[in-house]
Amino acid sequence: MEILLYLGGILFMLVGLGVSIGLHEVGHLVPAKLFGVRVGQYMIGFGPRLWSRRIGETEYGIKALPVGGFISMSGMYPPSARTGPARGLFASLIQDARSANDETIAEGAEERVFYRLPVWKRVIVMIGGPLMNLILAVLLFTIMASGIGVQQASTTISGLSECVVAAGAGQDACSPDDPAAPAAQAGFLPGDTLLSIDGRVIDSFAEASQIIRDSPGRALEVIVRRDDDEVPLQLTPVVAERGEVDAGGRPVLDRTGAPVTHRVGYAGITAQLEYTRQPIGTGAELALEQAGGVTSLIANLPVRLWDVGVSLVTGSERDPNGPLSVVGVGRIAGEVAATDAPVLNRLAVLLNLLAALNIALFVFNLIPLLPLDGGHIVVALWEGIKRIWARLTGRPEPGPVDATRLVPITVVVAVLLIGMGALLIIADIVKPMNLLGG
Repeated sequence: MEILLYLGGILFMLVGLGVSIGLHEVGHLVPAKLFGVRVGQYMIGFGPRLWSRRIGETEYGIKALPVGGFISMSGMYPPSARTGPARGLFASLIQDARSANDETIAEGAEERVFYRLPVWKRVIVMIGGPLMNLILAVLLFTIMASGIGVQQASTTISGLSECVVAAGAGQDACSPDDPAAPAAQAGFLPGDTLLSIDGRVIDSFAEASQIIRDSPGRALEVIVRRDDDEVPLQLTPVVAERGEVDAGGRPVLDRTGAPVTHRVGYAGITAQLEYTRQPIGTGAELALEQAGGVTSLIANLPVRLWDVGVSLVTGSERDPNGPLSVVGVGRIAGEVAATDAPVLNRLAVLLNLLAALNIALFVFNLIPLLPLDGGHIVVALWEGIKRIWARLTGRPEPGPVDATRLVPITVVVAVLLIGMGALLIIADIVKPMNLLGG
């Protein structure tokens, strides 16, 4: 059964990835057709063709390797007749790109080419793909946060500590010398719901926890609901030393390197987790937060890839916040699906994973380098800037930008992307991330 769940998780992510790629290409296809550009192919995947069907002038199909997709638009670049001969070290490479581009311009459809579109229309066509991934991510995050909900500590008690253990003691069980925990000693039971503490109505466990932390050694009158009754209890939190942590959960140290601690109240209560539905705008907030994280990762990508290589060679643990390949994402999805957890929990994690993948596609495709969408956007904007400058200076309007001259850079970027993908795939097979603590 476990292996079937594992394979089910992988299948969920593969289907989700296929849908994400398909919608990305739809984001290019629809505006291109609306603006009159001839689209010869719409393909999901690369490699050998598994299935295809021609509808009108466009061939729609699926290829064997679900690691991307493309649409073939007529005349992405100006034809060779308008660009002049290619010169230099990469002349042959540039001419090959021009010849391939010329072949996309069908006879009788010379006006229905991408490069003739106004700049703003070209930007819309190219940004449409990433925007589809962003919209899908927001939708998935919204389903997860507002439909299923986010797990939060409730006011219901799930468990009680039997004793008070000093911070950092490393004990897993109580010893005869350990003092009894205040909550257990006061008569609290699992399943009790906190109604009020010290006369204050309790709406969240965070509120109850703060009152307890602020009241070491002070007797607190507590009302709990037990079954259908309201039961009064008296709780006296003990004084406990607790280390201070920063926003990342790391211990805060003083000038001597010793951990910074505070004296706080401790009761020994564990809250029951429950799904709480969030406001409808939470999905967009989570998407923007995730986009910031992915942008930061990409900005430090060379360092992150170096760390992956070091982990692969030395066998050290990989950074859980580092990059993953499609293999790594599928592996995590399988592990999540096979965990011993409620179905709703597993579904929420899988939706979160798929949403994060779409945010990665959104941000990555906006990198301003060809052959990525961001590179095509930069080319279009550069042409627009040149035309505006020509008008301002009274010069003749310049012709379209010949992006085929950037083919050498495109090849370098493509080789680097292939190398990065190969490194991450090998690392995800040989030295996979351990995100679930297994």
